[in-house]
Amino acid sequence: MILLASANKTILFHWEQAILDFSTLSTCHHFDSLFDKLKRTDPEILLLDYELPGFNHSHSIADIVNLHKNLKIIVFSPELLGETEWNLFKAGVKGCCPSDMPPQQISRVIQVVKQGDLWIRRSLTSQILNELVRVTNEKNRVELAINQLLENLTRREYEIAMLVGYGESNKRIAQRLAITERTVKAHLTEIFRKLHISDRIKLVLIMKDAVKS
Repeated sequence: MILLASANKTILFHWEQAILDFSTLSTCHHFDSLFDKLKRTDPEILLLDYELPGFNHSHSIADIVNLHKNLKIIVFSPELLGETEWNLFKAGVKGCCPSDMPPQQISRVIQVVKQGDLWIRRSLTSQILNELVRVTNEKNRVELAINQLLENLTRREYEIAMLVGYGESNKRIAQRLAITERTVKAHLTEIFRKLHISDRIKLVLIMKDAVKS
């Protein structure tokens, strides 16, 4: 089933002309009714108007994706900033199209997305590549940090880092190791320095990877 979500009659008309050859459809005119419909049905495709009343952009996309992880969402909008469009893709959208796209082209977009591909502007591809490079570099940095962790931390520092990774507070760590909280903080300062990180959250992430490896 294809679900249409827009309060704009012109957009709905274009969509309906585009999906004549597809399965049954249902229409919603507000995000609340859309979300209620999604709770009761299992559509394959959602054509979503960016200006749908009640739609809160990336946050609403996240809510939809959490409800239907396999739903393929195609957003139609006036011209968006590249960053806004990229955030929609990162939230789980499979395609972004201009609101005035002709029906024949909309049909093509639906076919592409149904096959598991993205419909994305060429100008965004470089941004995607940059994001992949950044993620890869971050992964490599974490792996390097883990190696530094194993090689450079003292036994006590490593022990404290592991307890932080398990979610223990400074007070709990101090009790378990029979040391003062001030000593725990001093060890953490040294751990952060050796691993080139700035906060406890990054240490937790590093220690989770350390446990896996």
